[in-house]
Amino acid sequence: MHDASYSMTFIEKDIRENAYYESDKRYIMRFPRLVLTPIGIWPLLKGQVSKTEKFLSFIFLLTCFVLMCFILIPSTINILVFENDINILMKNIGPTIFCFSSAIKYFYFVWHRQDFRICIEYVENDWKAVREKKDRIIMLKYAILSRRLTKLSAIFLYVGGISFHTIMPFIAGRHFVGNVTVKTLIYNGYDIFFDYQTSPTYEIVLSIHCFTAVIMYNITTASCSLAAVFVTHVCARIEIVMSRINDLVDDTSDNYKYISYRLATIVREHVNVLRFAKIIERVLREICLFELVVSSLTTCLLEYHCITEWENSDGVAISIYFILFISLSFNIFIFCYIGELLVEKCSQVAQACYNNRWYYLSKKKALDFLLITMISQYPPKITAGKIVELSLYTFGKVLNTSFVYLNVLRTITKENISIS
Repeated sequence: MHDASYSMTFIEKDIRENAYYESDKRYIMRFPRLVLTPIGIWPLLKGQVSKTEKFLSFIFLLTCFVLMCFILIPSTINILVFENDINILMKNIGPTIFCFSSAIKYFYFVWHRQDFRICIEYVENDWKAVREKKDRIIMLKYAILSRRLTKLSAIFLYVGGISFHTIMPFIAGRHFVGNVTVKTLIYNGYDIFFDYQTSPTYEIVLSIHCFTAVIMYNITTASCSLAAVFVTHVCARIEIVMSRINDLVDDTSDNYKYISYRLATIVREHVNVLRFAKIIERVLREICLFELVVSSLTTCLLEYHCITEWENSDGVAISIYFILFISLSFNIFIFCYIGELLVEKCSQVAQACYNNRWYYLSKKKALDFLLITMISQYPPKITAGKIVELSLYTFGKVLNTSFVYLNVLRTITKENISIS
């Protein structure tokens, strides 16, 4: 009789909704919604959308793809076929690689929209089912962490990126080829198709570059924001499981009567969280791989440009390249940090089981902790394409690899300059 009444009480608590659900949902999803809505992705991640939203989303998607192709096609042709100056080539490769990776990630968001929708719905349902105040406090703590990581990433990325696309063309100024004045752009190759040197064609192309840059930074910020939201949510749920374990055995006699129900609840929550962590790894592995490879290449090129501009004594250019270097390094640091955080938090479940007062239980019930402990010895990991595990060690290896590439790049450029 007591068991049945306890079970019914638990079910009633389980279906009770969080009174602050709507405000919590807006808070946790504010940044992903803010960056994904202008590029047409957010309506695709919602459960039900109107025909108007679908149409507008299609228009935004088509516009963004066209604008990125407007950069990629001429710039790629110019790099592969026409450009012979090694210094100009080095300055064009980095932005083109970043644009290409942004286009791939953008297509990935669209193609895997159903997977991202499942993850978002999982997070929202967890917020909806929060029953206790301390659980909500734990989840808010990790929600604040994800927002702070996203804010820092966005600040560095937009400040450095927008400065690069607006200031650098004017710093480079105009140079002369024979008797012709040539205006500079971040992305070259348009002279193959039309004369962009005349006004207002040059101003229009420059404006399109700046607008497309905002799209690319939205895509990059969105990938960081969603990864931070999903992984920190898993960490919050794991901490709640640990809190349940710590409170499992106390001095009250009623606690021992219903220990099986409480332990079953803990196991169920733990298994659900681990399943969600596997879904996150499957959804993010390709994005993490692109971030890892692109960040290694672009940070190497940015280090090269910082050294080159230092030799040219160009303080403004050095500042812009350095901010971009910090933003892209911090970008990959976020992925590595949340990967490290996930492993560390999931591994702490075993310690919580050991620190619990399991020795007051019967032998049979105490053995139930063994399975939880064994599972926590193999925590879920965020990987880059199932090739590299993301951790702080990986972040150090990325920076080390970029410096190795830098030495190779400087050797190659010096040899080309000496030959020419």
